[in-house]
Order: sequence, then structure tokens, then C-alpha cells
Amino acid sequence: MNPSVAALRERFGGAVTRSFESCGDTIVHVDATRAIEILRWLKDTPGQDYNYLADITAVEHRDGERPIEIVYELFSLTRKVPLRVKVELPKAEELAVDSAVPIWAGANWLEREVFDMFGVTFRGHPDLRRILMWETYAEGYPLRKDFPLRGRFSRSEQVRQALNANPEAHYSMEELAIANVAHELPAEIRDRLARGQRGVIPDPEGGRG
Repeated sequence: MNPSVAALRERFGGAVTRSFESCGDTIVHVDATRAIEILRWLKDTPGQDYNYLADITAVEHRDGERPIEIVYELFSLTRKVPLRVKVELPKAEELAVDSAVPIWAGANWLEREVFDMFGVTFRGHPDLRRILMWETYAEGYPLRKDFPLRGRFSRSEQVRQALNANPEAHYSMEELAIANVAHELPAEIRDRLARGQRGVIPDPEGGRG
């Protein structure tokens, strides 16, 4: 097993709840309340040097009872050693953990993706908002097990919500025709799109380009 496991247990004791090997990977489960302290120790401590955050993702199990797991894929560029750290968040409690952005700046977009897809809040994140779905998306979190395969809203309702936000910023008539939904648009929106307002670039001299 990766020698970091023994070092973690010696340094953090019961905050390391379990560890095991799977398919050649070393996986360590740590207490959510001390996760950021542990991650910082793994990065900054000589001899550990997990200076590369490869990914942050989440796992929700099908049985519905097990906690959601936040998964940190770490790698030591100097030692050429990977380590997977997991944090469990019980569904009956707040789905929240401290942000790792102060440790690895690259955690910024990774945490936003987990927030967007799973609804996990990263406390202290500098800009926690959706990154894959649009900001007004109201159907929930698409990678949760209770999320319907076709979404919570009908196709026409999805189109209506997106277009009401600012249709010229997102669609052209050609795109809507390809999607076979142009006929569902109100006449006013069809006229606005047909006039070619989408993608108009202001001219620096005050005209329109």
C-alpha cells in the first residue's frame, strides 16, 4: 500500500476512517470536517508532495442510502505516486465541504462541476455557480440518481425557459429549425431572431458591425 496511508494515520488518527487497495489504486477515506487540513498536509509536507490535483468528482450509489462521496484524485509529480482521497457526505445532512481552491487553484472549475451536477456546496469557493448548465437552469442536478432520464420539464418547457432568458444570446432561427422547435416560438421571438439580432457586434465608432 502507498506509504502515505501509514503517515496519514500517524498524523491524523481517527480522521482517516478507512483505506484499501483497489485495482492497483490506493484509496483513503477521511473525515469531512478535516478534509481540507488533510489535503493541505498531503500537498505541503516534504515526502508527500501531492502537488497535482488531477480531478475532483463525486459518486452517488444506487442504493440511495449510502453517502455521496467527494473524490479527490491526487498525484505527486516528484514521487510519481497517485492517491485517491474520498470524503463521505450523508444525504440527510448538508451536502457541503470546504473548498480546495486555496490549496490548488485548479480546484475552481472542478468544484463548480460537482456543484452543478450533484448539488454539493464548496464552502469558501470564490465563484461557486453552474459551469455546464446555464445559470437559470431550474431542474436540479443532472447526475443525481433521482434525476429523470429526460429531465424534470418537458422539451417545450425547457425551450420556453431558455428563450425567455435571452433568446438572441443562445439561438439563431437556423439552429432552432434544425432542432425542429422553431414553430413553438411566440411570433415576437421568431421576428427578433429572424432580424438577425443574435451575434451583432457593437462598432467601436458607435455604429453596428
